[in-house]
This record gives sequence, C-alpha cells and structure tokens, in this order.
Amino acid sequence: MKVMKFGGTSVGSATNIANVKKIVSSVEEPIVVVVSAFKGITDKLLLTSSLAANGDYSYEREFREIIEQHVTVVSKLDMAGERRNELEVEVGRLLEELSNIFKGVFLINDLSPKTSDKIVSYGERLSSLIISYVFDDYQLLDVTQLIKTDSAFGKHIPDIELSSKLIQEAFDSSTDKVLVSGFISSCKTSGEITNLGRGGSDYTAAIFAAALNANILEIWSDVDGFMSADPKIINNAHVIESLSFTEATELCNFGAKIIYPPTIFPVYHKNIPIRIKNTFKPDAPGTYISHNGLEKKSKAQIKGISSIADSCLITVQGLGMVGIIGVNYRIFRALAKNGISVFLVSQASSENSTSIGVRSVDAELAVHVLEEEFAKEISMGSINRVLLETELATVAIVGENMKYTPGIAGKLFETLGKSGISVIACAQGASEVNISFVIKNKYLRKALNSIHDSFFLSDYKVLNLFIVGIGTVGGNLIEQIRQQQPKLMEQYSLKLNVVGIARGKKALFCREGINLDHYRSELDERGISSSSEILKEGIINMNIFNAVFVDCTASDSVAEIYGDLMSKNISVVTANKVAASSGYDSYIKLKNTARERNIKFLFETNVGAGLPIINTMNSLVNSGDKIIKLEAVLSGTLNFIFNTISADIPFSKAIYLAKESGFSEPDPRIDLSGMDVIRKLVILTREAGYQVEQSDVEKNLFIPQEYFDGTIEEFWANIRKEDATFEKRRKKLESEHKHLRFVAKYENGKCSVGLQEVSQSHPFYDLEGSNNIIQITTERYNEYPMIIKGYGAGASVTAAGVFSDIISIANVR
Repeated sequence: MKVMKFGGTSVGSATNIANVKKIVSSVEEPIVVVVSAFKGITDKLLLTSSLAANGDYSYEREFREIIEQHVTVVSKLDMAGERRNELEVEVGRLLEELSNIFKGVFLINDLSPKTSDKIVSYGERLSSLIISYVFDDYQLLDVTQLIKTDSAFGKHIPDIELSSKLIQEAFDSSTDKVLVSGFISSCKTSGEITNLGRGGSDYTAAIFAAALNANILEIWSDVDGFMSADPKIINNAHVIESLSFTEATELCNFGAKIIYPPTIFPVYHKNIPIRIKNTFKPDAPGTYISHNGLEKKSKAQIKGISSIADSCLITVQGLGMVGIIGVNYRIFRALAKNGISVFLVSQASSENSTSIGVRSVDAELAVHVLEEEFAKEISMGSINRVLLETELATVAIVGENMKYTPGIAGKLFETLGKSGISVIACAQGASEVNISFVIKNKYLRKALNSIHDSFFLSDYKVLNLFIVGIGTVGGNLIEQIRQQQPKLMEQYSLKLNVVGIARGKKALFCREGINLDHYRSELDERGISSSSEILKEGIINMNIFNAVFVDCTASDSVAEIYGDLMSKNISVVTANKVAASSGYDSYIKLKNTARERNIKFLFETNVGAGLPIINTMNSLVNSGDKIIKLEAVLSGTLNFIFNTISADIPFSKAIYLAKESGFSEPDPRIDLSGMDVIRKLVILTREAGYQVEQSDVEKNLFIPQEYFDGTIEEFWANIRKEDATFEKRRKKLESEHKHLRFVAKYENGKCSVGLQEVSQSHPFYDLEGSNNIIQITTERYNEYPMIIKGYGAGASVTAAGVFSDIISIANVR
C-alpha cells in the first residue's frame, strides 16, 4: 500500500491534474491518493468570508474568481462531453451551496468558527470531486466520515484511534485505488465539518498511511524536498537527500514549510518512511525520511538550518524566583490554558529568569496572561514586569551528527560572533539534535548565510568583496579575480563574490554579485552617486556575511571609514598606506579592533607591493623573536631613477623616464620627497613592535626644498639644474665601484631616510630596476640578517599582493 498526497500547486490546473494522473498510473500496488484544494483557493475562501462578514460587497468579486478558477479547470479537462456535463452540474451544485453560505454571512455580518470551517471545506470538496472525474477508476471516499476530531483551545485535534478504526473498516470494502480529499474532517460528537488546520492535507495522508500500515507515504508538491536552508535567502541551498524523523520534526517545527509538522507523528510510530517529491520533477530523488535516514552517515556536522522570522521573546525575571518551586509550572500552565504554543525555552542556572519564544501573533496575549498569573509577585516586587522583546528571529541548526561531534556549539557561536551577531537567548536539548537561538530579525539573512557557509552546507565558502578604486591596481585586481575564480571554486571551493564596486563619486551594490566581465559599464549605467559616507552606509546596511572591504585607493577619506566598517565585523584589505602610517593611536586602534572582533586588517602591499615583508615580520615577532634593525630600499621609483642615471641619461631624464614607465606618481616630487618611503618605514617599524610617528623620522633630502614649493611646470623647467651635480657624483661613485641607494633605516630607536653610497659588498649594491629589498636583523637572525628582495612596484604585483591578502582571509592553503 502506498499513500500519495498532492498539494494545491500539483493539482492547480487541468494540465497539472493530467500530470498527477500520469504519476499515479505508474504505481502498481494498492494506492490512496490525497488531494488538496487548488492553489490559492483556501486563502481566497478565507478572504471572501472576511469580506462578507464585514458587509463588503467586494466579496462577490472574490467569489466570482473562485468560480472562474474551478470552471476553467473543468473546461480544459480531457474528457467526453457527456461526462464533462455531469461534472459541471456537480461542481455547480457545490458552488451554489457556497454562494448561499456567503450570502448568509453577508446579510448577518457574522462569521462563526463553525461557518468558517464549513466554507473552507469547499476547497478540498471541489478539487477532489473534479479530480475523481479524471481518475475515473478510483473510488472517492467521504473523508468527513473517516477522520474524526475533538476540540481543544479552538483547534480541532484528530482522534487517531477512532479515525484509524473507521479508515480500516472503510477499506475492507473498498477498491485498490482510493481518492480522498485532505484537510477536512468532522467532529466526532456533532458530526459538523471541521479541519486539521492549514497544511492539514499532509496530516490526512499520514493518518491514512498509519491506519493502513502503508509501505511509504509520499508528499508531492512543487519543491524538490527539504532544503539545507531557505533558498529565498541562501542561493546555494541544496536538497537534503535523507533525514531521520527527529531531524525532519525539528526542521518542521522551526519554519521549514515542506510538510505540516504533525504529519510525522502517525507514521513515525508505525515506522513508515516519508518521501518528499516534486510533481514537476518526478525523476528527482527528493528527500527520504525514516528512523535512520537511509543509514547514510553524512560528513556534514549539521543537516539543515531552519528559522522563524516572526519571533518574540518573553522573559519572566526576578530575584523572588530563585529557589522557588513551581514558577515554570505556573508559566506553562497559564500559557497552555490560553492555547499559546512555546517553541523555545531558555533559563538561567540561577533560576532568576526564564525566557520563552512565541510567535508574534501570540505575544501580547502571552504577556497579559503571565502578568495576570504573577500579579501578586509583581506587586510585591519579587518578580519584575514581564519583558517582551519584539522584531526577533529564532534560528535552529539541526542534525543527528551533532551528538557525536564536540565543539558544534562553540563553532556556531564563533561563526555568529565573527559576523557581529549577538545571541539574545539559546537552547539545546539533551538529544543534541537541535541548537536554537534568538537574534534580532535584521540579522537573520546574515546569520543563515554565515552558518550555511561555516558548516559546509554550501558548495563553496563565500567571501563578499567591496572593492573601492578601479584604477591600475583595482582594475588589475578585478581582472585577476575574474581569471582565477574558476580555479578557486574547483580546487578550493572558494567563491569570491564582488558585491560592491566604487570609484570616484560612483558606487554599485549588488548582493547577488556583480558580473566582472563588464563591471565598468554596469557601474556607469547603474551606479549611484557616492562619497565615503554613502559608501560606508551602503556596505553596513547590506549587512552581508563574510564581508571584506578592499581599498585600492590612496584616499584619506576612504581610510577614515575603516574603523566604522571593522566595528561591524567587516574585514579590511588595503593597498592604501594612509591608515597604517597615520597617527599611532589610530593605527593601534584599528589593530585592536581587528583582534577584538576576530576579523582581519591586512595591508601587506603597503610596503614592497607583493613581497611578503609584513607577513614575515609578523611571523618573527609572533614567534618570540625581536627585530633590532631594519634597512631597506622601499621606493621602486627612486631605485629606478638611480639605476637609470648614466653618462647618456642625466638625472632629470631619469625622472621623466620613471614617470613615463608608470613607476612614479603623476607628480614625481611625491616620490622625490621621500614621503612615500617615510610612510613605509613608519609602517614597518610599527609592525616590528615600536611606537613611531612620521614626524619622528629623520628626513635627508637629496634635492633642495625649492623644487617642492613651486608648480609642477616649474619643477620640470628647473630640475635640469641638478643634472651636473648628479653627473659629477655618478662619475666619482663609478670610479669607486659604488651605487646610490635611497635607504630607509631603523636602529636603536631612530628612524631615518636618505641617499646612501653602497659598495660592491653591500647587499643593496646589485639591486636592479625598480626592485625593493629589506634587510631584517633580529636577535635570532643577527650575524646573518634575513633579506627579502624582489619586484616592489607596479600595478600587477600590487594587485596580486592584495589578492593574496584576500585569499588569506578564507584560510586557503
């Protein structure tokens, strides 16, 4: 015996009904088919009822739409004309009954629960009637004579024992092919029509399956099965292949609307498996639910994430609760008397507070009930006024494997902490199958994505990047990301999702990701006006998980927003030297924020472009070594100039060539002033563990100050005056086998920059082109200092260094 339930979407049109017939025709064993009302009909019946009860004539328009939907389906069914006429008469009779009920409700302006139950029953009565004419070899049973209910707290509760007995008796004389309507039932004492609640067709099917000891219960709808998370929030959520009954129950109770939660109970006790299938993808495997979940041990620590968005937290608190027996009993008794369901309980071990999670619709009543229950204690001050917190969401992570794996809770809260999400309350049962927690509703999307990513439920770990500055460095970076993305996804399961790009006064934000093939045109066409403040607010308001801000500018104003971004748990990767070389207090505050928030503040490319200088120094210091001396050539521009000067190329022409080759700034005086080298030296000295400001650096200019005071045009006109001086010096050094190097130095607490003559024995002598070099002397590397040397300038290598910092955040090895 197989029981198959088809939802409203599955039977919502003539084409869909034909598809369902094709599916059930392939079943060779005895079968019970349970059908819901056509899609949207139950909602329309409730709306029409409400309008009629309020005396609103528009109920007639809504009712006409109900009529039209059913008449349209009948008109398009593939059947003989005479049989269609019979069906039209039957459908017309039911619709006429329904019309009279609506007219009555409209005339008396009243809608009792009894009348409402009768009205909504017509959805299933009409659909099952219509489908029975298509399934002409099926016996249509009156489900109201088989499923009987009691009433409790305004709800209809099925009498499972009596219903099972009636179903078994009915099937003693039935055929092997039976059709029944879901959802509806009748009161066991009065015989009046009742129902099993929204989603009750699943419950109907489960009651039949348990009563008839079916081999399997199949729930057919328009989804592929249980998903690892809500696909509307998480794009890469996937179908869960198998679940245990416990896992499925936990996911259903926390908002996974795949099946009606009570559905599991009847079949669980009969060990009847459930399979969730998609009517429109019948070959898809769906989700299989059983005691052991197909006995396949998944490597995933959790199976899925579910959530309730409209949550409220109610807290009963007071020192008078401590040690008093029966407080929780009174809380739950008062709530139960009023039919209020509690889905989460969290209590302090000191017993001075108990927090309960309820749905928003029950919150005000729950507060009133509890304040009434504890009125005496509240008046005496032993218990505080009941506290209600709204606009919350409750999230549950579910999986049988959690009970075998230490550290799941730690990993969960660490993940939330890294995303800057505070947990308001949490609960875990002794079974360890579910950990539930309450957060602010505005963080729900971010929390779900962070958890899904952290627990490897996603195919890829995702970093969401905001890239500011798309000039030479930023443009190269984006192109490198575009080219490398397939390899990162294939080999390391890492996806770099660029969700924001900005340049100048324009910015583009897209949570789903910006197409890097034509991001410039998208920025021009869809970009919004931007500033540093707008940029900051846009990034923070996106509230996205695993966020990384990438600064490829040299802007002071952009650097100023780092602190605010990092306070919201957004990591920062920057090629911009401003933040790390500005006031020491600002620098150390950013470093401390990164440490406290467990995020990253990375600026490797501030010195030496892509050379691993800062990382190496950090490794030395963190391992207990002490840096006692730094010597470095840190300006690729100045090294290029002094390597280019020759008998044929004077000093002024070497400067011009540096500019034309892209090594220098558009105004080369920025490089010639040594300010860039000073900033780099300050950064290195700070990373070595010393407190230093730019003003502490001794600055030795090699050209007079007058060249820096005028306009750029005046500079180019007058700099030739220095050619003779540098040629004379060049000849002298050539005869002595020496080279000029602009050296940055830290030693004995002092920092300095200036030209230095180096001999052939010096490690800086053979430094070619625009390369950089640094010599690090430490307590361990004293006699033979560590030397790092390589290409230290250029957009491509700088972009590669930024890229490397980004990859390090993902812990890719």
